[in-house]
Amino acid sequence: MKCSLRQVDYCGIPPRTFAGLMELYECNYIRLRNLVPDLDAIPAALISRVPGALDLRLRIIERCKFTTTLNLTYYFRDGEGEFPAPDLQVRIYHDAQVGEVIACGRRRGRRHAEYNRMHHNYSLDEKWRMNRFLQKWLGYCLMQGHRFNPKITTPVAGKTTQAVENSLLIAES
Repeated sequence: MKCSLRQVDYCGIPPRTFAGLMELYECNYIRLRNLVPDLDAIPAALISRVPGALDLRLRIIERCKFTTTLNLTYYFRDGEGEFPAPDLQVRIYHDAQVGEVIACGRRRGRRHAEYNRMHHNYSLDEKWRMNRFLQKWLGYCLMQGHRFNPKITTPVAGKTTQAVENSLLIAES
C-alpha cells in the first residue's frame, strides 16, 4: 500500500469496496502515527500550534491494551458560543494497525450533525465517506506541520510551534 500526504494510490482496489475501506483504515493509521508518533508518552490532552493555521486539539478518550480512542478537532466560535468542528472520534487498533472514525459531531456547518458507528449500522458507503474525510484531513494537518510530540515545546528553527497543555480542559461533546 502506498500512502502519501497528497493522495492514496489504491493499487487497483476500487473505492467504496470492503477491501478499499480496509486500505483506507490502514492509511489513516499511518497518518495518525505520523501525527502522534508516541501515543503512550503523550498526556490526555494536547494542542498543536502551527503559525498561520488553526490550533489542532487532541484528547485521549480511552487507552486500552489493543486500542486507543482519541478525539481530534478544531474549535470555532459563532453566535451561540464555542464549538468543536469537525469533532472526530477515532479508534486506533494497535494490533491490526488500522484507524477508523467511530463518531463525528459537527460537519458541513450543521451544529448537531452526528455520525456514530457505535449506535448505528452504517452502510459501507457512509463508512467510506467518513474515513475518507479523516484521511484527507490528516493529510492536510500533516502538510501544515501539525505534530503531537510532548518533547517539542518550543519553536524549532522557525518551523512548527507546538504547545503542550497538560491542564487543558475540553468539555465532552
